[in-house]
Amino acid sequence: MARRVVSCGLAGLAACASATLVLAAPGPRASIPRDPAALSRKLVDTKTELGRAIDAWRAGGDPLPSREVTLDALYDQRIELLLAGRPGLARTTLRLVPAAIADGVRSNLAAKRELWRLTPPTHRRRFRTGPALPPATLLRYYREAQHRFGVRWNVLAAVNFVESAFNKLRNNSATGAQGPMQFMPATWRAYGLGGDIRDPHDAILGAANYLHANEAPRDNRRALFRYNPSALYVDAVLRYARQIRSDRHAFYEFYARQVFVRTPSGLRRITGP
Repeated sequence: MARRVVSCGLAGLAACASATLVLAAPGPRASIPRDPAALSRKLVDTKTELGRAIDAWRAGGDPLPSREVTLDALYDQRIELLLAGRPGLARTTLRLVPAAIADGVRSNLAAKRELWRLTPPTHRRRFRTGPALPPATLLRYYREAQHRFGVRWNVLAAVNFVESAFNKLRNNSATGAQGPMQFMPATWRAYGLGGDIRDPHDAILGAANYLHANEAPRDNRRALFRYNPSALYVDAVLRYARQIRSDRHAFYEFYARQVFVRTPSGLRRITGP
């Protein structure tokens, strides 16, 4: 797939023979096919273009995602949300997708369904949101925490993603958990190292401290269960952690995604273009 078209006017046919224009990435509300064959092609095209856009963004040195990355990531996310909510369509569609892409998508869908089973639709009407720190900054914090406590950086990134979409979602939880890593205040007093519960650097170090105290990295599953006592939560975090470890684009894809919340009337996007 190439997101390119040849375009020329009558006055410029000779010059136009070799000219190409790159089409814009899908808009925030671009339609998504429901036919499995068409949807499988769209999924492969989107994953391919998103990977290329991520590579171009990182090579260019910009701290934050380009608009193309943002729009491709949103379209990719909307496809996965559709498939997560329609298992039959997902099975039929993914049978038509190359295994290298399908396996990662299946893992993401399983994680999303696990988190949906864990958390009921919200009746909250107001949401606090904000920008995530640049990915290079977050990676530095994860690796600092890994060096200090031994907890793998990809596990910390997966927790950060699941808990607050890298601090894009800033509400306290229904049970009172706070900050980018969603600590209960009493737990924070014990493991927060005297830091600020809402500061990403301090929260990541505090999470690594807590997970290490509960036997990570030797037993990540046990440590994560102590963090949130749900097998669904543990499985979802570990699925994302494996994706981040095995796919060089995955962390940046997840970083560029938007925040959708489930309400009684359906999914609602609260960040992004």
